[in-house]
Amino acid sequence: MSQQSTSNEAHWFTEAHQASGSSIGFRTEQLLHAEKTPFQTIEIHKTTDWGNLMVIDGCVMLTSRDNFLYHEMMTHPALFTHARAKRVVIIGGGDCGTLREVLKHEEVEHAVQVEIDERVTRLAEQYFPELCEANGDPRAELLFIDGIKYMAEADPDSLDLIIVDSTDPVGPAEGLFNAAFYTSCHKALRHGGLLVQQSESPLAHLELIKSMRSAMRTSGFSAVKTLPFPQPCYPTGWWSCTMARKGGDLSGFRERGASAKNFATRYYNAEIHKAALAQPEFMREALGE
Repeated sequence: MSQQSTSNEAHWFTEAHQASGSSIGFRTEQLLHAEKTPFQTIEIHKTTDWGNLMVIDGCVMLTSRDNFLYHEMMTHPALFTHARAKRVVIIGGGDCGTLREVLKHEEVEHAVQVEIDERVTRLAEQYFPELCEANGDPRAELLFIDGIKYMAEADPDSLDLIIVDSTDPVGPAEGLFNAAFYTSCHKALRHGGLLVQQSESPLAHLELIKSMRSAMRTSGFSAVKTLPFPQPCYPTGWWSCTMARKGGDLSGFRERGASAKNFATRYYNAEIHKAALAQPEFMREALGE
């Protein structure tokens, strides 16, 4: 929701989060763009301290200042867990930040981004160009179609990694959080393949995380792990991704490879990866770990 404050003549965008009884706000200078697409309403604000801000249907999607936390944790833990991920599919991810991080890995031969709303990507190219640096990479393919249908029709045993970089489980993204979708992903993955999905806030959405993990296991995944990380622009300021593996476990990762990575990151490193695998006590109790 957009709200205006007269305090010190400043303007603020504020998102009220009913489930946690809290809100997060950003001081803004200008509304740069607003449009209603066939799928959703998108706004781009210029903030005073957080760069540009993308809002979809009243919910904060990303800011220039802190998106690296999310994009790096949605990609590098999975890619350093897999032995050698050559074929990657990103469902959603229209801002292209996840695609950029995936293509930092030289072993990736083909990365498909399947985003239902092309306008998200076109606005990211305009207002977040740093996230779209890899769009022209010959290994990248951008499709603007329904990700649920794409995964249902994917060839069996054809993928190494599926990243579900979606909005909240309402509207166009609602069908990405159930056993039917996870079953499609399981079928499309090779043995040892990984599914990673953004899984909301452990503080505010623990029941959703439990439901996701249960549905992933029901769909045939042999191991499931939820990795929390900070995300100031999202409700509670704390977020997570959940990884599931087709065959094998999730107890370790290629630590030497992560330590010797030949590309720059701003948050992720081998020590952060190890720390994210550790579960706070309340999560261990709730998730049965």
